[in-house]
Amino acid sequence: MRKNWLQWVWFLALLATPILLWALPSNSFDNTGITLCPSKLLLNLECLGCGLTRAVMHLHHLDFYQALAFNRGVVVVYPALILLWVILVRKVLLSLFANP
Repeated sequence: MRKNWLQWVWFLALLATPILLWALPSNSFDNTGITLCPSKLLLNLECLGCGLTRAVMHLHHLDFYQALAFNRGVVVVYPALILLWVILVRKVLLSLFANP
């Protein structure tokens, strides 16, 4: 019973994630002043992933030009994230409604 409850919570969290990201403004991760990239912190060099969070957020809001300005890798990463999300939702749905 507990496993089923946790699966429902996980399913609802998966469904809520894109909605929450749409509810946030597209620039909510721009200019935060927080740098987590080790390459940027230690060497002061941007890596291939620098700006990817901001790019994904802008692409999620259909702001294509700004997304590409932050990181061009978003054209690969964003579809991969959508595919991963669909796979996870499908997996949880199958486990919730599978015959015991």
